[in-house]
Amino acid sequence: MTAKRRRRADAGTMSISLVMVFPAVLALILLTVQAALWWYDRQVALTAAREGGEAARGYQAAPGAGAAAANSLLDRAGGGLTDRTVQINSDGVTVVVKVTVRTQSLLPFVPGILVTQQVSEPVERFVPAP
Repeated sequence: MTAKRRRRADAGTMSISLVMVFPAVLALILLTVQAALWWYDRQVALTAAREGGEAARGYQAAPGAGAAAANSLLDRAGGGLTDRTVQINSDGVTVVVKVTVRTQSLLPFVPGILVTQQVSEPVERFVPAP
């Protein structure tokens, strides 16, 4: 077999290889970006819980101050977050802020993952000197 015939016989093999490898590479890229979005949304939820905790634990804080602070941060930083809830529980000694959000998804038919972050902080209170 001459070199010219061999080149003709191999024509198109690179295209077939590319067609076989491209979906795997594309899936790997999408998976990497989706993991980054999940991590970012998790950090936004944790930051919102911390902000809500700081606002709710202040000395004589208004009852809705923690939820307002957490929702304000979610409005500013988490534009693509849906199904978000902010729960605040206090027993007078500690404040527990729980933020739950649904993460962003790259694929429109795949729902995002529910992420829950919780922060527990002591309530500031006046203690008279002994």
